[in-house]
Amino acid sequence: MTVTAPVPTIPTGPEQGPERPPRLAYGALITMMLTSFFLVTAEFLPSGMLTRIADGLDVTTGQAGQMVSITALAGLLAAPTVGILLPRLDRRSLLMWMSIAAAVSNALVAVAPSLVLVLLARFLLGVAISGFWAMSVTVAARIAGPERLGRAVMFNSAGVSLATVAGVPLGVMLSELIDWRGVFGIAAILSAALAVQLRFVLPSVPAAGSARLSTLVAALRRPGIGIGVIANILVVSGHFLAYTYVRVALERVSDGGVPIGADTIVVLLALFGLGGLIGNLVIGMVVDRRYRVLAVLTPVVIAGLLLLVVAVSGSMWATGAAVFVWGFFFASWLLIANTWVGHRMPDQLEAGGSLIVVGFQAGIMIAAAVGGALIDLLGIAPVYAAGAALLLIGAVLFGCSDRMSARRGPSVSRD
Repeated sequence: MTVTAPVPTIPTGPEQGPERPPRLAYGALITMMLTSFFLVTAEFLPSGMLTRIADGLDVTTGQAGQMVSITALAGLLAAPTVGILLPRLDRRSLLMWMSIAAAVSNALVAVAPSLVLVLLARFLLGVAISGFWAMSVTVAARIAGPERLGRAVMFNSAGVSLATVAGVPLGVMLSELIDWRGVFGIAAILSAALAVQLRFVLPSVPAAGSARLSTLVAALRRPGIGIGVIANILVVSGHFLAYTYVRVALERVSDGGVPIGADTIVVLLALFGLGGLIGNLVIGMVVDRRYRVLAVLTPVVIAGLLLLVVAVSGSMWATGAAVFVWGFFFASWLLIANTWVGHRMPDQLEAGGSLIVVGFQAGIMIAAAVGGALIDLLGIAPVYAAGAALLLIGAVLFGCSDRMSARRGPSVSRD
C-alpha cells in the first residue's frame, strides 16, 4: 500500500488525565473480522478442492494449484500500490471496494469456463486481500484509537484464525453437497453483503493527502523500520517453509511405534488452528503493551517448536502439544507485526500496513520458491531446521531494530 497522508491520531499525552477511552465500536470490528474471514477462506479454498477444480476445468492438479500462487503474486504487487492508485479515496470506501472485488472474483471463478479466466479472477482476489490488509490498520486505528490498536487489529487476525479452523473445512464440506462452483458462488454473495455492511458500520477515514512511492521509501528509512521489515520477511518465510510441508512432517509421527493415520493428521492440523484462535485472543489482550517483546519472543518460540516437531515424531501427544503451541503463536504474528509497525509509525499507518503485507506476501513466495527444492534434496528435518534458522535470524533483527530506535531517540509512539 503506500501511504497517504498522516491519519489523525487520538492524543495520549498526560494532559488528558485518567479519562476513560470511548467504548470500542464492536459492530465495526466484527464486520471487519467477517470480511477478513471470507477473504482468507476464499484465498485458500482451492487447496481443499484442488482435484475437483482440476477435473472441472480439464487441467492438471499442478495447473489448478496456480490459483493460490497467482493470488499471492497479485497481493505482493498490490500491497505497495493500492494507496498510490487510489490516493484520495476514503479508506472506508476502499475497504468496501476490496470486498466488492472479492465478490466479483468469486463469482467469476464460479462460472469461469477456463483456467485463464479463473487465474484472472484470482489475481483480482489477491489485490482485494492485500488492499484490505494494508488499509485495515489505518481503519482500526480510527475505530479504536492508537492506545488500543492491537486490540482492534486482533479482530482482523481472529478472522484469519477462524478461516483456518472453520472456513476452509466448511467450504470443502459444502463442495461435497453443491459442487465447488457453488461454494465460490456462496462466497461471492456473502462478500457482496459484507461490502454493504462495511459502508454502514465503519467510520469515515479520509485520505488527507496524496500517496507517493517516496513516502513508502521514507518510511523504510526510519530508524529500525527497514530492519524490522526484513525481519518480518524472514519470520514469515521460516514459518511457511515448515508449514507448507506440515503434512509430510506429521506423516512421520507414530503412536506407540505405529504410524498415525490420515484421520489423526486431520486432528493434529485442527489443533494448529484451534491454538491459533486461542492465541489470537490471548495475545490480542496484551499486544499493545508487549509488542516489542512479542516481536522477538514469538519467532524464537516457533523456531524451537519446529525443531521439537521433528524431534518428537515418535510421540503423537508431544507432537500434538507442539503443533497446538505453534498455532497459538504464529496465528498471532500478523497481529504482532501490525501492532509493532503501528506503534512505531503512528503517523504513517498506511505505509506501515503496506510494509507488513508486502513482507507476508514476499515471505510466502520465498518459502514456495525454495521449499519444494529443499524438500526433494534434503528431506523434511533439514527443511524444518532451515525454517527455524530463518525465524531466529528474524528475532535477532527485531531486537536490533528496537535498539536502533532507542539509540536514535524516542519513538513517535509513546510506547
